[in-house]
Amino acid sequence: MGVPAFFRWLSRKYPSIIVNCVEEKPKECNGVKVPVDASKPNPNDVEFDNLYLDMNGIIHPCTHPEDKPAPKNEDEMMVAIFEYIDRLFNIVRPRRLLYMAIDGVAPRAKMNQQRSRRFRASKEGMEAAVEKQRVREEILAKGGFLPPEEIKERFDSNCITPGTEFMDNLAKCLRYYIADRLNNDPGWKNLTVILSDASAPGEGEHKIMDYIRRQRAQPNHDPNTHHCLCGADADLIMLGLATHEPNFTIIREEFKPNKPKPCGLCNQFGHEVKDCEGLPREKKGKHDELADSLPCAEGEFIFLRLNVLREYLERELTMASLPFTFDVERSIDDWVFMCFFVGNDFLPHLPSLEIREGAIDRLVNIYKNVVHKTGGYLTESGYVNLQRVQMIMLAVGEVEDSIFKKRKDDEDSFRRRQKEKRKRMKRDQPAFSPGGILTPHALGSRNSPGSQVASNPRQAAYEMRMQNNSSPSISPNTSFTSDGSPSPIGGIKRKAEDSDSEPEPEDNVRLWEAGWKQRYYKNKFDVDAADEKFRRKVVQSYVEGLCWVLRYYYQGCASWKWYYPFHYAPFASDFEGIADMPSDFEKGTKPFKPLEQLMGVFPAASGNFLPPSWRKLMSDPDSSIIDFYPEDFAIDLNGKKYAWQGVALLPFVDERRLRAALEEVYPDLTPEETKRNSLGGDVLFVGKHHPLHDFILELYQTGSTEPVDVPPELCHGIQGKFSLDEEAVLPDQIVCSPVPMLRDLTQNTAISINFKDPQFAEDYIFKAVMLPGARKPAPVLKPSDWEKSSNGRQWKPQLGFNRDRRPVHLDQAAFRTLGHVMPRGSGAGIYGNAAPPPATYQGNLYRPLLRGQAQIPKLMSNMRPQDSWRGPPPLFQQQRFDRGVGAEPLLPWNRMLQTQNAAFQPNQYQMLAGPGGYPPRRDDRGGRQVIQCGLWDEKHAALFVLSHASQDTIFS
Repeated sequence: MGVPAFFRWLSRKYPSIIVNCVEEKPKECNGVKVPVDASKPNPNDVEFDNLYLDMNGIIHPCTHPEDKPAPKNEDEMMVAIFEYIDRLFNIVRPRRLLYMAIDGVAPRAKMNQQRSRRFRASKEGMEAAVEKQRVREEILAKGGFLPPEEIKERFDSNCITPGTEFMDNLAKCLRYYIADRLNNDPGWKNLTVILSDASAPGEGEHKIMDYIRRQRAQPNHDPNTHHCLCGADADLIMLGLATHEPNFTIIREEFKPNKPKPCGLCNQFGHEVKDCEGLPREKKGKHDELADSLPCAEGEFIFLRLNVLREYLERELTMASLPFTFDVERSIDDWVFMCFFVGNDFLPHLPSLEIREGAIDRLVNIYKNVVHKTGGYLTESGYVNLQRVQMIMLAVGEVEDSIFKKRKDDEDSFRRRQKEKRKRMKRDQPAFSPGGILTPHALGSRNSPGSQVASNPRQAAYEMRMQNNSSPSISPNTSFTSDGSPSPIGGIKRKAEDSDSEPEPEDNVRLWEAGWKQRYYKNKFDVDAADEKFRRKVVQSYVEGLCWVLRYYYQGCASWKWYYPFHYAPFASDFEGIADMPSDFEKGTKPFKPLEQLMGVFPAASGNFLPPSWRKLMSDPDSSIIDFYPEDFAIDLNGKKYAWQGVALLPFVDERRLRAALEEVYPDLTPEETKRNSLGGDVLFVGKHHPLHDFILELYQTGSTEPVDVPPELCHGIQGKFSLDEEAVLPDQIVCSPVPMLRDLTQNTAISINFKDPQFAEDYIFKAVMLPGARKPAPVLKPSDWEKSSNGRQWKPQLGFNRDRRPVHLDQAAFRTLGHVMPRGSGAGIYGNAAPPPATYQGNLYRPLLRGQAQIPKLMSNMRPQDSWRGPPPLFQQQRFDRGVGAEPLLPWNRMLQTQNAAFQPNQYQMLAGPGGYPPRRDDRGGRQVIQCGLWDEKHAALFVLSHASQDTIFS
């Protein structure tokens, strides 16, 4: 999940870290889709060595998207996942390694958050289904129109958890996908592919980091490897910094808020289920040809350059007159550690530190002021110096009271502004709007179904006057109902939701008032604040959590069993005397098995993913662990406004009791369920052109039973152990497709084998330093970048990694020809900065016609903003004339230009000739070329003039 709002804060404070991706799209020729050739150079002016995919960030949006209809079945979900990976691969184009990691069994500390999310998802899903059915019945009872209800089972996203049949099928599908690409895609020709599916324990992003750490410790590792990690979680930024690799980039889909979502009942946009009125869908397009199109574009990707973030942090964290040597690598490690205080997946954030209130900046300032007294850095290679951390936290505790008061003042100020805004909006609304057949309609909507149009408006007005005369007199204070008729005498009591003040959740803690600490511990922990022993226990657990999280990020999982046993965090002022607290963890712990984890994180409503006898433990009243699965639970908003921000007050799972209850049902598992309940490992794939192919094939031919070392010289320095795979993909063997709509691989040449990372002793420490021989990238930031990041001006990311990339440029003659038709002020298009036309310029669409003169559009006329040209390539580079969805209707002179399935040749002008399609003719006067333009539309005419401006051409 990452840290909420962290990426938004980071991208606003350090804007130059963001780079827009240049994406080459597949082309279509004669109805055949031509895929992108990923073996060609990267259009982003950078070459990546390794691409790592945190697969859960791909699986969720492909299986239950929010901005488009969900796939109808599991097969369509798998195809959507394949297409998403293809798109990422074509953008990044790795040259050495593709590592695909799916979340496996998580540590116990993460399971608490997984449990909370899955219980919430189940509860919200059932509530949404009940609400949807209620609204449907109400609409149909009123005679409304709704499309027939689809008879399909609701997709439970909780199945995206290790141990389910869905995840087992996904692993099989990805094996097929990798084999298919290694056989058929030239971009995968020399690539090493590693798949770590859900059977391998560990979170996806941490399995990736563990791989990088272990490879960095090998003598054959290239310290200048360029890594690219795909994932949307904000904690990937901290993980990337923790590697201390000089070339590390994160690719993620650009987040665009307020994307339109279709109504779950009528599938129309513009309202939610609770506001649905069951109105017929308006016709889209002349013949309703746009009915199934969604008003949303394909998501775009951005690069986040961690080397530029390191430049920012180096400048911000550099301190003068230190009593010790300044080390930027150690300073960055301390910055990562301080980010944990504002929230992570394993610990609740401190009450006084909110990232939206500038908590990280406050911590950095305190850190720079106190570090002179600490005598050194807070962390070293993932281990925390608690004595120095105590000084930082107590400094935060001194200002806690002022932080809470300022937060209250800001909230009150925000409410006042919102109240004034609502009053202004109500004041600007008309006092009375007639209803019924005299209701105002938007232009062009009178003929839409359901609209009431008066056939005789004069008669209708007369009847309304007569009705008003016969009714009691209406006072100026009389209110009207929605249909325009007066309300009953005395008016209608205003509903609570129409009032100026919104109901606020009750806050019994009141952190802004004196006595806040006593009220906090009494309300949240049900203990008295004077209970020093209990407060010490909470602080000790939180300190253990900080040490565990940092160790997890830098060294791997210190303990699979540890977790924070409270729902809330202590105050910073309570971190007194933490220097002598123990921070060691039990060694030799093992992760849960997949089905055991399902029992620990699933609600009873998702029990259908478990074996029947296991499922019974969730619902049987006599079950010994029935208290782990409450049907309903409270959500404490904890000072927040929305339920998703609150704390789900669920009971913690007792591992001892859970294992004891499962011992009785383990014998009921079938062989297939037993296999799904086992822990697995990683699988490595290569194609026939890879140097490792013959080496692996020889291992299978000799039937080696012992693990074999990976030869690093054949695999770009990768080291580890190979062991034979019972379900291997082998050459000359058919690879059956698990997706019915995809073909089997009958001529397979790819091969797979089990792969295990290099192993180290449990107490081995991976050094958090930049490796010898690593070359720092050239500095990117300039003084102007610092100004743009501080003065609040709108920042526009560059396109690709080449800062000197020049946009398309037109000279003054071209601008005059275009007639300055580009929209100004919005920055859209490549001509967004074009100079405005002179004041004397007149943009009439047509010239005055002389007698007998043909009607020819004016080439230099101004177009309306909605008709403006967005900058496509010149006509001689276009392959075909296609009008996209939502284009304006074809005008008479446009219809003659649009020819289906025809490509335009540079030296042939049949498509650009007049309405009769005449070819260009040679003029007798000096051999100049004369082209009969005919009745062109102004955009194509202007483009044509631009593309032929250098020729001695006469246009008639």
